Amino acid sequence: MSGKDTATGPDFSSSSLPRHLARGAVGFGGLIGSIALLPGLGPVALLLLPIGVLALRGCPMCWTIGLLQTLSRGRLRRSCEGGTCELSVVPRPTGAEALRAVEQVIGKV
Repeated sequence: MSGKDTATGPDFSSSSLPRHLARGAVGFGGLIGSIALLPGLGPVALLLLPIGVLALRGCPMCWTIGLLQTLSRGRLRRSCEGGTCELSVVPRPTGAEALRAVEQVIGKV
């Protein structure tokens, strides 16, 4: 497992969605290219295989889990009480609340 370990389990997510999708393009391109170029380049084409695996942080399933983690980051909250855990959606601030939060951050700078 090559994801970062956190208190809640392995983390395969990226800092942003475009970065994660770019990693997927490089990773899947490396995997597919290593197989597709095998007849023309021979065993040299297999050098793309480790590049694909590293970009995907392990396997295609690891990349998919990371995609879901990247999409849900900041939108879901897990709380555990009394031996049971619940997953809930974090309420999104309204426009006025978001504006006040930004003003407070700018005021502190």
